[in-house]
Amino acid sequence: MSKQLTLGTGFDKYAKTTKRAQFLNYMDRIIPWAELCELIAPAYPVACNGRPPRALEMMLRIYFLQQWFNLADPAAEEALYDSVSMHRFIGLDLGQERAPNETIICRFRDLLERNHLGETLFEYFID
Repeated sequence: MSKQLTLGTGFDKYAKTTKRAQFLNYMDRIIPWAELCELIAPAYPVACNGRPPRALEMMLRIYFLQQWFNLADPAAEEALYDSVSMHRFIGLDLGQERAPNETIICRFRDLLERNHLGETLFEYFID
């Protein structure tokens, strides 16, 4: 039997969990994502005519990535394609869908700022 690798298997034989992946796994466990999404949900658009909005939790996770890693909107989009740990953290399967582009990321950030939800999220962790 041949030991030839296929495109679907064998490339992570010697994978190592990076410090970034460890950090994101830890943050995934300790942050109450559902509760934070409930704070934002009243201001978040619902699907109507046109393109449906991205999942709220995914967008919130991208927002947190931007804060933790000092990423501008274009850099955040690029990081989601470039970093396996980051696109896993936000729950993105690049085999099924594209990462949100920088405009979508910018609009989400603007929505948070317009509705003063950044302060609300910050206060949630202070209390």
